[in-house]
Amino acid sequence: MRNNNKWSMPKLGFFFTNIKIQLITACVVVMSVFLLFSYQNVHTETYDIEKFSAAKETIRSPITIENTKETERRIRNVVQSVEDHFEISEQVTEEQITYINEIFEAIEKIETGQLEQELEEEKLVTTGDKVGYLEEIVHEDIMLAVNNDTFIALFQATKEERVLAKELITTALYDAFHNGIKVEEVDQAIKTAKQKLTYSTLDYSFVQSLHPLISFSIKPNAFFSADQTNEAQQQARNSVESVMIRAGEVIVEEGQLITNEIYEELEIAGLLNEERNLYPMIGLLILVSLIGLFLFFELQHHVQQTDFHFRKLIAICVLSIFTVILMKVVSLYTTNINPLYLVTPIAAVSMLLKILVNERIAIVLSLFYGIIGSVIFNANIPGLLNMEAGIFIIFSQLASIFFLSSVKDKSTITKSGLGTAIINMATICLFLFLSFENYSWLDYLMFSGYGFTSAIIATVLTMGMLPLFETGLGILSDTKLLALSSPNQPLLRKLLIEAPGTYHHSIMVANLSEASCEAIGANGLLARVAAYYHDLGKTVRPHYFIENQMGMKNPHDYLDPYQSAEIILQHPSDSAKLLKKAKLPKEIIDISIQHHGTTLLKYFYFKAKERNEKVLEDDFRYDGPKPSSKEAAVVSLCDSIEAAVRSLANPNQAEIEKIVSSIFEDRLLDGQLNESTLTFKQLEQMKLVICETLKGIYHSRIQYPKETNMKEAR
Repeated sequence: MRNNNKWSMPKLGFFFTNIKIQLITACVVVMSVFLLFSYQNVHTETYDIEKFSAAKETIRSPITIENTKETERRIRNVVQSVEDHFEISEQVTEEQITYINEIFEAIEKIETGQLEQELEEEKLVTTGDKVGYLEEIVHEDIMLAVNNDTFIALFQATKEERVLAKELITTALYDAFHNGIKVEEVDQAIKTAKQKLTYSTLDYSFVQSLHPLISFSIKPNAFFSADQTNEAQQQARNSVESVMIRAGEVIVEEGQLITNEIYEELEIAGLLNEERNLYPMIGLLILVSLIGLFLFFELQHHVQQTDFHFRKLIAICVLSIFTVILMKVVSLYTTNINPLYLVTPIAAVSMLLKILVNERIAIVLSLFYGIIGSVIFNANIPGLLNMEAGIFIIFSQLASIFFLSSVKDKSTITKSGLGTAIINMATICLFLFLSFENYSWLDYLMFSGYGFTSAIIATVLTMGMLPLFETGLGILSDTKLLALSSPNQPLLRKLLIEAPGTYHHSIMVANLSEASCEAIGANGLLARVAAYYHDLGKTVRPHYFIENQMGMKNPHDYLDPYQSAEIILQHPSDSAKLLKKAKLPKEIIDISIQHHGTTLLKYFYFKAKERNEKVLEDDFRYDGPKPSSKEAAVVSLCDSIEAAVRSLANPNQAEIEKIVSSIFEDRLLDGQLNESTLTFKQLEQMKLVICETLKGIYHSRIQYPKETNMKEAR
């Protein structure tokens, strides 16, 4: 017997190597199926297209990619449209205004005699003298640019006319300089300023004489700024969004002319290049490999925790193939307008996996199916994963697993289907509420109906496919075990009628076995049902077993010990024959033939030994084989314990514990548990549970007084 959770060394190499091969084979099959049916969804079809020809079909982009050429063209156009930036020089403005102020202030001072002069006053009587003196005190540039006629006109004008002229000229100059004057804009600025003076109240001839001052004063004050121009161009570049070719976007319609621009987009999207097809395939291969790797680890964990059955691997492979084919078929009719993936009855697969294999495997595979579903329902756009389809598939399967808590009958599957329908509809409403589109209540009802239909179809498929897997692969599911546990089963009715004592003994063994298996993590339902049938062979000669004699004489009193032993030792093989004839599952047949192992039939052995000391022990041992599973070992122990405790005249707590310990010790020393997977820790847990259960059955009761004693007491 093992003393830990690992295989014993003599069997480790051969047994574990074979299991690894089987697990790897199953994972490779699942990976191959995933790869085969999702290949088309990531494969980019390429086209042999010439420019300026008509497109033979509508072509969509398989990926989302930037059209760098178009982006650069737009950036170039935007940058070229940016005007040069100029910096306005306030210094030029102030210099030119200062010149005007200087002229008018000088003329005013000459007219009022405020200037000191070396010449006598009578010498500045004439206008020409005043102009000549003005040339000496104002800036040389002014006198060179403005002729004397302008100055003569200013000296001849009244003071009020000069004040108004100065105000008009400075105002016109400020207006012109405020927005900046470029070199090429000087003439237009001079013309505009002259027009402003023309519409004033001054005399026309006087205004004409002021024009040279305008022409002199207006100079360029806006100069090209490289820094500001570069900054504006950079901002323009940043404002241009990248031109993207989106996955699923129509590049060219059927019959449309292939222009240079369209041809470039086809080339960018990789639709003209065979080499780009390799990358999506590498990605898919990595995805499928990761799924296969995690599946292998999970299956290996399953093998280490429970008894391995190759039939379960076949079920996983078959259901995986069925799932992928189902999704692929539905995807052929799925469109953006009509998301038929919501009708996919994927929950049927998860329910079947939980029933046929176990819950953990069902959850893991549900996640894998959701991932592959997001690829299969991507509308054949390699760069896209349909996350809505993936989430719906995962939620639908997890809901079915959760609501299928314990399979008691087919109504449990129906309840699970209804629970799944609610989750399906909630998930669909989640997608609709999160979208930006406005849906009507009719849309909500229609799409929710898809989810409800999916769950109902999944329920029907589960009920229909479950018997096929149970019969075709010989997988023993909980539903099959529950059906076999019914008292109306012909074999159990046969046992009850022909061997009632054995029947009640089997019921007691079943209770003890189920409690023990649940304590150590084994299959309690299998142990219970197997215990019901383990002694069916006693119906061949029921009265040769003491529990069925019921006060009659024991026929063994008239038989030789060898004859008696032959009859008793035969009942495990008789049980197996009857069970095989009735086509009961192999697991139950194995437990039935193994429940005595190769133990010694001590009563008749010692009885024969009283007559002859040379009796061979092997003649009184069961043929076996020894229990090879936890459930078989548990049934074997509980069978012996129940029979031994039943034989006690007055079973109490101490006697029950003593007899349980002695049977455990006897089986260990006899090597009957060497082929099982039980550990010493599990044996101790079983002892506690069996003792507690037997104490509950054989607890002390109040002894009621007899009627005669009650009368005497009166």
